[in-house]
Amino acid sequence: MLPKIPPPHRDDVLLAVASVFAGVLLWSLGVHGNNRQLLPAWAALVPLAVLGSLELVRRTMPRLALAVGTAGLIADQFTVGSIATVLIFTDLMYAAVVYGKPAMARRLPVSTGLITLVTTIAALAWLRTPQALLIGVITGIVSFAPALTGATLRNHREAAEAARLRAEQTALLAEMDRTQAVAAERARMARELHDMVANHLSAIAIHSTAALSIDSPAVSRDALGVIRENSVQGLAEMRRLIGLLREAGSGQEAVAVPSLDGLEALVARARTNGAASGLDFVLLDARGDGPPLPAPVELAAYRIVQESLTNALKHAAPGTVTVRLAREPGGGPLTVGVDSPYGDRPGPRAPGAGAGLIGMSERTELLDGTFTAGPAGTVWQVRASLPAGEKAVRE
Repeated sequence: MLPKIPPPHRDDVLLAVASVFAGVLLWSLGVHGNNRQLLPAWAALVPLAVLGSLELVRRTMPRLALAVGTAGLIADQFTVGSIATVLIFTDLMYAAVVYGKPAMARRLPVSTGLITLVTTIAALAWLRTPQALLIGVITGIVSFAPALTGATLRNHREAAEAARLRAEQTALLAEMDRTQAVAAERARMARELHDMVANHLSAIAIHSTAALSIDSPAVSRDALGVIRENSVQGLAEMRRLIGLLREAGSGQEAVAVPSLDGLEALVARARTNGAASGLDFVLLDARGDGPPLPAPVELAAYRIVQESLTNALKHAAPGTVTVRLAREPGGGPLTVGVDSPYGDRPGPRAPGAGAGLIGMSERTELLDGTFTAGPAGTVWQVRASLPAGEKAVRE
């Protein structure tokens, strides 16, 4: 079985056509490379056609192209010659250095330089005239000059690639430094939280113990004033520090990242906790076969379901809470839906400030998805569509 030859580059096709066309045009005008008449004039078109076709594989098979091109150039010397054939050979020499293997790229400039030097010395020794130097000059222009040019370009490309790799390594080190800085900042905030809030809580504990121990209205009134002042200040500090942690840690998880594989256990726990309130929980996983979801998408979906179940335990009327997951078999966005009974609930309701809905919306927006939540008749619906493309991977 013959090896598969890769298709030629578009630029190489244009170069081959232009080279052959220029050579044929010069031949038709009678512009030849030498005055030898060993073969008919049309014979010069054969090396021209061979070397022109080699331009198609100058990138994919540079070694073969150079070897056949060298034989074609030698054959061209027995005809009237073609300037275009010589120029094509110089391009094949250049391409062999630029696109060939590193060993060949290192050897060709040295070998062509030695060939040029030996040819010059041999021409001077044979002809013994200053004009013999022209043979060495022509040899250098045809072989050594394109090889040296290709080696220079290749060295510049390799240097640029090395610089790009160094830049990537620098960016990676910078990211590691940033991660370490975030961890150090979190530790600093934890210390600040301990130093400030723990201080307020300690004062509250001391004065509350005093108020309980001493049966004096004045002491109790003073203790309650101190307790109120410290509790207000402690709550203010806690809200401030939580806000800072929320801004600094957005998109990051300090603990193990949950996945959709844990939804069964999550729904089971909700079913146990909601049994006393007349709630039942059902998971309908309709995801088709497809590529795995990125970790940020699985985390966002898990958190959305988790918060929806928590809201249902707090506020939902007796009935069935249904969790649905859907995704097309070939891939695409993940759709999350949670339906819970909406209506009057016997007994007290747990207070809520809407922070859970805000958190679900923020997680969806980070992935460029869509999120909706609200009543639809007797059902409270939560819907989220989470893309699973490049944005999700970056997040």
